[in-house]
Amino acid sequence: MGASSASALWISELCSPPLASKNRSAITTTLTIKMSISKLEKPSDHARVHAMCRLPSEPILAKLNFPMTRSLPSASRLDISGYGYQAEELPSAGDAPRTEDDPRLWFDDPTRPFELEIGSGKGTFLVQEAPHRPEHNFLGIEWMMAFWRYAADRARRRDLRNVRMLHADAVEFIRQRVANKSIHTFHLYFSDPWPKSRHHRRRVVQDATLVEFHRVIEPGGTLRIVTDHDDLWDWYEEHVQRCELFEREAYEPCVSAKAGELVGSNFERKFIPEGRNFRGMTLRRND
Repeated sequence: MGASSASALWISELCSPPLASKNRSAITTTLTIKMSISKLEKPSDHARVHAMCRLPSEPILAKLNFPMTRSLPSASRLDISGYGYQAEELPSAGDAPRTEDDPRLWFDDPTRPFELEIGSGKGTFLVQEAPHRPEHNFLGIEWMMAFWRYAADRARRRDLRNVRMLHADAVEFIRQRVANKSIHTFHLYFSDPWPKSRHHRRRVVQDATLVEFHRVIEPGGTLRIVTDHDDLWDWYEEHVQRCELFEREAYEPCVSAKAGELVGSNFERKFIPEGRNFRGMTLRRND
């Protein structure tokens, strides 16, 4: 998102300590935000912003109060050894998933129930949930390189031997490398809604991907979905209603979620105070 782009984000600080403060990670600031999202079409667009001071004549469109945290550590400061995998560094995929491609082999005990999260972000759900269920293995798939690396380092620092992180296109990886009936649970939380109609094909849940999920989920296994986006929720409802491969069940919060939470992710905790409508569903594989 360049300076000349029609999409811009201006951020000004009001009554905040100077950025030279010694405790940058704890700075709480009130932000004035003016957005135009018409051109924000890719994750890379969302990842870059231009900040400047607000002129007195500029309107205040929104005020948000939240802790400002420093940017993610540089790659050189993160250690992902034993925890982070990249699809581009794996052997070329075959026409169908092969035994040697099975990601369960990345864990100390490949026989444990295997859970997979699509879009793990910074890994908050995984590092909170995995300690509660050490008898399960968790793989998080994240497309943004910086988030993937940070999440893998978080798991390593916490010595979570039942967590691994993968940098990959999740749907492609599942199609090419995940064996039939090998997944105990899929987690799909706060997926990118791709709001423009022409981008709906990029949404994770499609008729074809539901068929693929059914292939890799074990008998009795589940797909758990949560979103706060109304249009995406309607999309989920529409696709689930015409899919006979799953039985829909009531959604139960994650073991690690706090009172009033469905997942316990950073995203959820940030926007609960705004009164957003978080909704979830559980789909159980029909045998």
